[in-house]
Amino acid sequence: MRKILVVGAGQSGLQLALGLQSRGYEITLMSNRTADEIRSGRVMSTQCMFHTALQHERDLQLGFWESQAPRIEGLGVSVTGPDSTRAVDWVGTLDGYAQSVDQRVKMAGWMETFAQRGGQLVIHGAAVSDLDYFSRTYDLVLVSAGKGELVSMFGRDASRSPYDTPQRALAVAYVHGLGPRPEHPDYDAVRCNLVPGVGELFVMPTLTTSGRADILFWEGVPGGPLDVFRGIKDPAEHLSLTLELMERFTPWEYARATKVELTDANATLAGRYAPTVRHPVGRLPGGGLVLGVADVVVANDPITGQGSNSASKCAASYLESIVAHGDRPFDETWMQTAFDRYWETARHVTKWTNAMLGVPPEHVLNLIGAAGGLPPVADRFANGFNDPADFENFFYEPEKTNAYLAEVSGAVGAAGAAGV
Repeated sequence: MRKILVVGAGQSGLQLALGLQSRGYEITLMSNRTADEIRSGRVMSTQCMFHTALQHERDLQLGFWESQAPRIEGLGVSVTGPDSTRAVDWVGTLDGYAQSVDQRVKMAGWMETFAQRGGQLVIHGAAVSDLDYFSRTYDLVLVSAGKGELVSMFGRDASRSPYDTPQRALAVAYVHGLGPRPEHPDYDAVRCNLVPGVGELFVMPTLTTSGRADILFWEGVPGGPLDVFRGIKDPAEHLSLTLELMERFTPWEYARATKVELTDANATLAGRYAPTVRHPVGRLPGGGLVLGVADVVVANDPITGQGSNSASKCAASYLESIVAHGDRPFDETWMQTAFDRYWETARHVTKWTNAMLGVPPEHVLNLIGAAGGLPPVADRFANGFNDPADFENFFYEPEKTNAYLAEVSGAVGAAGAAGV
């Protein structure tokens, strides 16, 4: 039986550990916190998982909260005009519903499941020196802890990392009491509110430790009017500032947030990081090798909501690569090949996310505007969050965008003329 060490108990580490465990591997999982510490700790993310990522969980029988979490049926886009009204407002329908489960709920539950199924769980904040020792006793060491000393083992890939500084300042609040969008009162959707030159507000339904809730998530251009959360420790002050900015920049969202309250004392989060792609193989002082997982090696800004989706897809890809490798050694060539296979998916996420961080070109503005009157365009844009590879076909190049809009306009016009 092959022995594998997984360091880090987030979406990718736990999904991979549980998947390998189900295939008969002897797995040790190392976490710097217990399940109870995770469950009672601070919120960690703004996860919204789309169909493909959710299916990876279902394939491993890990969708424990699927019946409890809100079913997110659509994805809406609003653009603030010069007078703070909505210049653009539409919602696209997802082919398969999305869901958000607070990682405090999911990671704690999965960690307990891993232990109940016989996995060895070690509560220890691993250092490079620890991995140097463990690499001699395991067939493979996987590093899925995306922060701290361990990440320094993986060098930045400058050719795939156009930014070397944070492109957004992030501020998150989990709340109870948010009202529905009046135009779709019975329809759960992620709402992407774009404030040109300022940043973005994302609003998404979620399941948290106290039940149904909503996430208010500001992404602010550094140095701009949204970049005001640094140093704020008081959760109530954080929420108050969140709401003030909503009233100023997205009054239609503020109108349904006047009675919100934080879900718990640890329901806020603020920070920033530079989007970075790193080389996947880490070298230990003693000569051993470790393989980086998910956001250890591909960390995108959350503007496109891909973090937990990418983590799930990476875990699924690595699981297949490990199983297919059989009893052969997990050498550097295999590690690079396993990452390259995942990169075929991740590269589309990175390209799209980095594009969304910049000033949108005219053809993209035209595309977003046209989606308001062309439901097929809205639907296709929404489903790109599940499959970012599709953006290659209609998003990046003006010629492809214009041809696509002409095609859809013609089809909609013909259907209208035929009375369909």
